[in-house]
Amino acid sequence: MDNNSGSTSILFVCHGNICRSPAAEGAFRNLIKDRGYSGRFYVDSAGTSAYHIGEIPHPDTRKAASEAGIKLDHRARQFTAFDLERFDFILAMDRHNYEDVLAATSNEEERSRIFLYRKFDPEVEGSRIPDVPDPYYGGFQGFRDVQKIVGRTSESLLDWILDREPAGQKGR
Repeated sequence: MDNNSGSTSILFVCHGNICRSPAAEGAFRNLIKDRGYSGRFYVDSAGTSAYHIGEIPHPDTRKAASEAGIKLDHRARQFTAFDLERFDFILAMDRHNYEDVLAATSNEEERSRIFLYRKFDPEVEGSRIPDVPDPYYGGFQGFRDVQKIVGRTSESLLDWILDREPAGQKGR
């Protein structure tokens, strides 16, 4: 994809881009930094709605991330059809976001790069992939639960991406 860096590009998408997708972005950034892969990835997040454009992540998203040792410095933005050209992989936090992103596609190649995020959650069993629950209207524990989900899912997502690379490109 055309992200101008030659790196693998990943976009996390939720509804407002202030809770789940910035948490996933932050967890993935932290993981690739810890594993020494920072220069190999371009990571971003976006929302399917325009409600929160320009806002920082929800205070409880930031607090839960901070408890996990992650600093979030993202500003909310809206997903656009141009993102389909810019990103190698697009991960939707729930089925509504997934359908919204799919609706912007124009061909099978674009559709083949869009996934439900929890497809990569190692704790998900069976063929039914659950949504990442939206903590926006709940209490702080919901934000902690999301942070746990994105922490463990980032690990398996990164491993899946690295396993897909040709042998000569797996080095740091």
